[in-house]
Amino acid sequence: MMNNFKYGIDVLHSSTALRLARGEQKGILSEDTKEAVQRSAAYVQDIVVSGNTVYGVNTGFGPLCTTIINASDTQKLQENILKSHAVGVGNPISPLLSKLMLVLKIHALAKGFSGVQWSTMERIRWHIDHNIIPVVPEQGSVGASGDLAPLAHLFLPLIGLGKVWVNGEIKETTSVLEQHQLAPITLGAKEGLALINGTQFMAAHGVMAVAELHNALTNADLIAALMLEGLNASIKPFFPELHALRPHPGNQFVASTIYNLLNSSKIVESHKNCSRVQDPYSLRCIPQVHGASRQAWLHLKDIVEIEINAVTDNPVIINNELTISGGSFHGQPIALPMDYATFAISEIGNMSDRRIYLSLEGDTPGVPKLLLQSTGLNSGFMILQYTTAALASENKGLCFPASADSIPTSLGQEDHVSMGSISGRKLCQIIQNVNRILSIELICAAQAFDFHRPLQSTPIIEAIHREIRQHIPHIEVDQPMEDILSNAQEMVSSGELVKLALQVAEERSIPYYGNHVEQFNTF
Repeated sequence: MMNNFKYGIDVLHSSTALRLARGEQKGILSEDTKEAVQRSAAYVQDIVVSGNTVYGVNTGFGPLCTTIINASDTQKLQENILKSHAVGVGNPISPLLSKLMLVLKIHALAKGFSGVQWSTMERIRWHIDHNIIPVVPEQGSVGASGDLAPLAHLFLPLIGLGKVWVNGEIKETTSVLEQHQLAPITLGAKEGLALINGTQFMAAHGVMAVAELHNALTNADLIAALMLEGLNASIKPFFPELHALRPHPGNQFVASTIYNLLNSSKIVESHKNCSRVQDPYSLRCIPQVHGASRQAWLHLKDIVEIEINAVTDNPVIINNELTISGGSFHGQPIALPMDYATFAISEIGNMSDRRIYLSLEGDTPGVPKLLLQSTGLNSGFMILQYTTAALASENKGLCFPASADSIPTSLGQEDHVSMGSISGRKLCQIIQNVNRILSIELICAAQAFDFHRPLQSTPIIEAIHREIRQHIPHIEVDQPMEDILSNAQEMVSSGELVKLALQVAEERSIPYYGNHVEQFNTF
C-alpha cells in the first residue's frame, strides 16, 4: 500500500492525482495543513472585523466589485455565488473527472492561502473518501476567473444543493446528506469565491490527458512497429547514427525504441537486400512525427504538474496585512499547451490512417490487396480505412485552437478569457478518436503480419501478435466487425499490450524503451 498523500504539503504528480481519484491511494489532511488553513481563515476574519475593503470578502463579484456588502450578509453572499454561478449545461463529465476536480481543489486550498474554514476542508475530504461525487455539467466555463460554472456545480453539495454520483447513480444531494446524517455546511467570508475561483476543471482534463496521451503514444509506437513488419519496411530510418545528427530527444526516444523492437527480426532480415530504396513517410518518418508528439506530451505534463500544485483562486490571502487580487485563475498557462497537445495527438492519428491505407494497397510482397486473399466477392479491410479517414477528419476539425478565441464576459471585467476548458475537452475527445484509429491499425497490422509466416519477428513483437490473436482472429472472408473493433479498442485503451511488452522485455532481459526513457516514460 502506498503512503498516504498529504494534501497541501506533498508534491502532486499527475499519476498521484489519478490514484487518489481512483481510490488507489489515500489523501489526508495533516496537522500542519490544519494550522495553515486555520491561520488563513483567521486572516479573513480579521479583514471582516477591520472593515477593510477586500474583493470577494466584503464586496460583490465581477463587475459588482465596488458594491460593499454588510458583514451581516457575508454568509448569504457566499451561498449566492454558488447558486448564481452553477449555470453549466450539457452532459455530466465522468465521475472520475469530477472526483479529480475535488482532489485538485482540496490540494490547492490546503496550502493555506484561500481563507476557507477547516470544516469545509473536512467536508470536501468526506466526499472524496466516501466516493460521493458531485455532478458537473461539461459546458459553461470560459477559463477566465478559472472554471466558475463547473466549480460552482462541484461545490453546491456543500450547502445541500445540486446532485451527486453514488455507486454510478445520480441522486439529489439532500437525500444523500440525510442518509449519512449530515447537515449542509455554513460558508464563511470569502469561501464561496475560494471554491469557484480556480482552474480545476481545466487541470483535471489536463491530468487525464497526460495519462491517456502517454498510453496512446506508447501504443502508437508498438502498433507502428508491428505494421513496419507487416509492410516489410526498412529498419535503417531508426538507426541511432541518423538521429545523432538531429538530436531531438523525442525523435531519439521513438527511433531507439522501434529499433529495439525490430532489431534481429527474421522478417527484417528477409528483405534487407530488396530493391526498394525508401519507404513512404508514414513509415520512414515515424521517429520525427511520433517524436514531436512525445515532446508535446512532455511539455503538457510539466505545465500541468506546475498547475496542480499551485494556488489558483482569488484573492490570495498572504497574511492579515497583504491580500492580492490578481489573475492566477486565468487558464492561459494550461490552455496553450493543451491546444499544442491536441495538434500532437491528432497527427498520430493522421500517420496511423496513412499506414492503414498503405497496408491495403497490395504493394508488399506476399501481402494481398485489401489484406484478404480472395477479394471481389469479399471487400476485405477496405471500409476500415473509411472509418479512420472519418475519425482523422473529425480530429482536424477539432484542432482549431480554443485558446485563440476570447469573448469578453462579466460586463467587460473579464475582457480576455482563455477558453481552456474547451481546449481540455477537445484534447480528451481527440485522444479517444486516435485510440480508435490505432485499434484499426492494430487489426490491419496483425493481418499483414500473418502473411509473412513462417518467418519470426522479435520476442516482444511475437508476444504482441500472439496476444492480439487471442482476441482478434485472422480474417479470411467478410464478417461483422463490431466485436473485433470493440476488442481492439479495449486492447489499446487498457494499455495491456504495453504491459505485455514490458513484461517480455524484463523476462527475456532484452531492451524495449530507447534513449531518454527517464523523460518520456515517467509521469
